[in-house]
Amino acid sequence: MPVVRIWRRNDAAPSSGAATEGDWDFEVRPRRSVLTARIVAAVIVAMFAVGGIWLQSGSTGVNFRLADQIAMVTIGVLIAGGVLMLTRPRVRVGHRGVSVRNILGDHLFGWEHIRGVTFPDKKSWARLELVDDDYVPLLAIRSNDKAHAARAMDRLRELGAKYAGAQEPERD
Repeated sequence: MPVVRIWRRNDAAPSSGAATEGDWDFEVRPRRSVLTARIVAAVIVAMFAVGGIWLQSGSTGVNFRLADQIAMVTIGVLIAGGVLMLTRPRVRVGHRGVSVRNILGDHLFGWEHIRGVTFPDKKSWARLELVDDDYVPLLAIRSNDKAHAARAMDRLRELGAKYAGAQEPERD
């Protein structure tokens, strides 16, 4: 069973067998959560920018300088960058397996390690079920995307049947 790493290490060149863009039959990303994250990030930057501009114009007894204003805007940009990390989730499916990129990590699961994909009741996102009774959340397939998520689950199951079925040895 592969170990899930938070960060991808030793990205190889495509000529050495690493996955390229053409290796994937299907790719899905969330829709509504990406839009929401972008709007929230923009509001955060605007609020911190306005707060930084108004920082010097108060009579609080504290002397704020230009460096404090710049720091206030920088803090807003950093927080907005953290919010934009929520736009990273992606699931790719191909003959090599399922590549899952969530907020911090990216990992490729081979078909021999995958048992199936489920969308549990009252959960916000789908799960990639692994053979050792473990699972990986698929943050790219979210329940608030409704029909988009349903189509993604159907396509993921279809490709799973195609590729996982081809990997199983024939039995007499």
